[in-house]
Amino acid sequence: MQSMKHTILMLASTSFFSDYGNHVRIWEEARALQKRGHRLILATYHNGDNMPGLDIRRSWDVPWIKRAVVGSSRHKLYLDVGLGWRALRVALKERPTIIHAHTHEAAAIGLPLRSLFRAPLILDYQGSMTSEMLDHGFVRKQNPLYRLLVAVEQMINRKSDAIMTSTHNAANQLRQAGIVPHERIYAVTDSVDTDRFRPYDGSPAWQAQRIELRAQLGIPAGRRIIAYIGLLAPYQGTNVLIEAAAILVRRRPDVHFLIMGHPDPHSYRTYAASLGVGDHVTLPGRIIYRDLHSYLALGDVAVAPKMSLTEGNGKISNYMAMGLPVVAFETPVSREILGDCGIYAQLGSAEDLAAKLELALDDRELAHHLAATGRARAISDFSWEQAARQIETIYQQAMARRHHTPHLAEEDPHPAKIKQ
Repeated sequence: MQSMKHTILMLASTSFFSDYGNHVRIWEEARALQKRGHRLILATYHNGDNMPGLDIRRSWDVPWIKRAVVGSSRHKLYLDVGLGWRALRVALKERPTIIHAHTHEAAAIGLPLRSLFRAPLILDYQGSMTSEMLDHGFVRKQNPLYRLLVAVEQMINRKSDAIMTSTHNAANQLRQAGIVPHERIYAVTDSVDTDRFRPYDGSPAWQAQRIELRAQLGIPAGRRIIAYIGLLAPYQGTNVLIEAAAILVRRRPDVHFLIMGHPDPHSYRTYAASLGVGDHVTLPGRIIYRDLHSYLALGDVAVAPKMSLTEGNGKISNYMAMGLPVVAFETPVSREILGDCGIYAQLGSAEDLAAKLELALDDRELAHHLAATGRARAISDFSWEQAARQIETIYQQAMARRHHTPHLAEEDPHPAKIKQ
């Protein structure tokens, strides 16, 4: 059956666009859905970059907040009020047939719109709201507010017409919690543009670009590069990664760590210097997403030290598409994405992370095998075109349940499955 074309109101309670994982997912989903003929409007916070070809409607200006708001923050209390007002005005004008919310806060804004416009609410679930608050130190389990927030999160999960998780692990956790009927839970994994993110091909143009980038970054010639892209934060493993750098550089002075991302790279430069590896660690700050593939092409090995057990880890599929051997902490999410295509370190151990990075650098045959199999897995399993078709089916099934149309609900909810 040919998919009907929707007017999608996408809600993002974040400073879109800001060059990190969840924003990349929002951007790539929106692009893929637009390519398939859907009309999409994105309502988001007042600050962030505009992206070509995307109709962005921003909430009212907050002049004292210019930087991107990352993770849990008290500022979100009033930013979400502004976003709710903008979303209502957009919905009244555009009459959406689907409300697609990224994060629980956005889904809370979408709930009254769902009732007003009889449009299914799709929660794009990047992880547990309360677990993220714990990761960021925004709330503690002993705080009575925590129990209230858990109840709010469960209510949002229960009232959403469908929940799309970025990993099968998150989908399984939701099913085990028993709050949401299993048929409303779908895994739509983070994907990658494998035409743009591809292995370094050795051409003169690429070689010239690599030399120029290394010079701009101040990385000495002859050093082998371990690359990271993502947010800089303890729960992302940034502290442990720099500690692993200090361990590895003592044994391997030819190694250099390129740690790309934000916020506050200055603090991590200071931390690297305090451990004696400031001249072996480069923290250039935010990398524009359209240029990311060029920076990743500098790497000999990629690293994914994320500590969170509930969030997705979309950077891994980018690494794989680039044909880089990947070292990651042993987590269910890392295992799900990498499968047998990665090297795993003990969660939270700087010593083991350093050892596994050294293995990836020293065992050239293993590194070549992991790079080739990872690239093949990225092509076969992580296509945004494939993800867009799956999202269309989720939309159709959510509409069928909401409008009681059984024959539509019989379609396969998982037209594309990830190989385990």
